[in-house]
Amino acid sequence: MTDPSISGSALRGAVDLSGLVRAAQAPAPAPGQAVPAAGGVVRDADESSFGEVVELSRTVPVIVEFYADGIAPVLGALIASYGGRLALATVDGHRSPQIAQAFQIQQVPAVVALVGGRPLPLFVGMPAEAEVRQVLDQVLELAAQNGVTGSIPVDGAAADGGEPAEPPLPPLHQAAYDAISAGDYAAAAAAYRAAIAQSPRDQLAVAGLAQVSLLQRLEGLVAADVRAAAAAAPDDVDAQLAVADLDISGGHVDDAFARLLRVFPGQAAEGRTAIRTRLLDYFEIVGADDPRTIAARRALTALLY
Repeated sequence: MTDPSISGSALRGAVDLSGLVRAAQAPAPAPGQAVPAAGGVVRDADESSFGEVVELSRTVPVIVEFYADGIAPVLGALIASYGGRLALATVDGHRSPQIAQAFQIQQVPAVVALVGGRPLPLFVGMPAEAEVRQVLDQVLELAAQNGVTGSIPVDGAAADGGEPAEPPLPPLHQAAYDAISAGDYAAAAAAYRAAIAQSPRDQLAVAGLAQVSLLQRLEGLVAADVRAAAAAAPDDVDAQLAVADLDISGGHVDDAFARLLRVFPGQAAEGRTAIRTRLLDYFEIVGADDPRTIAARRALTALLY
C-alpha cells in the first residue's frame, strides 16, 4: 500500500492531467461555494467525462477509485458520509487506459485523490475503513491548505427532479458491502453465503461471493512472485489458478480464460474440477451475458464433452 502520509508539498510537481481536461464553458465557482454535480457525490467516469472530474477537483477534493472486471468499487458509502465535502469518481482502468496511464495505475483496486487538478496517490488495495477514513481526513486538510474548500449538494439530483435515490440493499447484501469496505472479506463471504442459503437464486449474492472470494485469494500475494511461479510450472494447477486470479483482478479477462482452458485438458480429474469451479466463479464475476464469458463457456463445454 502507498504510504498515506500527506503534506502540502505533495501537490507540487505532480503529474499534469491537463490533457484529460475539456475546456470549461462556465466560470469557476467561488471558493467555498457548493456546486451541482451531475451524478451527485459519486459518479462513474471515463475518458470522455474525466475532464469534468478534474475541473470539479478545483472546488472539492475528488477521490478516484480504479476498478476492473471482478473488482467493484466500494468507497461510495464512505465518501457519501462526508456530506458533500468529498466527491468520488470511479474509473474502470481497463476500459479507460488513458486515465489509468496518467495516474500510473498498474493494478486495482487503487485509489488516488485529485486536489486542485493535481493527483495524489493514496493506496493500492483496500485497507480497513478506519485507515481509509484517516487518509481521507488528511486529504481534506491538504485541500484546505490549497484553498479547495467547496462542497457538493448531497441531495442535488433528487432536488432537481432527477432520478430518485437507489433503494437500500437487502440486509445481508448491505452487511457484505460494509464488510468489503472494512477489508473484512471473510465476513463479507459469510454474509453472501447466508444470502444464498436464504435464496439460492440470488444471482447478485452468487456473483458477490465469487468476487469477495477472489479478493480473499489475492490478499498478501506479490504479483511478480505469482507470475514467476506460473512461468516455472506451466502445467501446475495451483500456479495457473493464482496467475489467472491476477489477470481477472486486472481486467485481463481473455488472458485468464485462455490460460485455464489451455491447462484444463492435461489435468487429472481433481485438477479439472478445480479449473472448472474457478471458471464458473469468473463467469459470475464477469457476467453471464458478456461475450467473453459466452465464448469461454462454449470452449469449456467442448472440453468437458
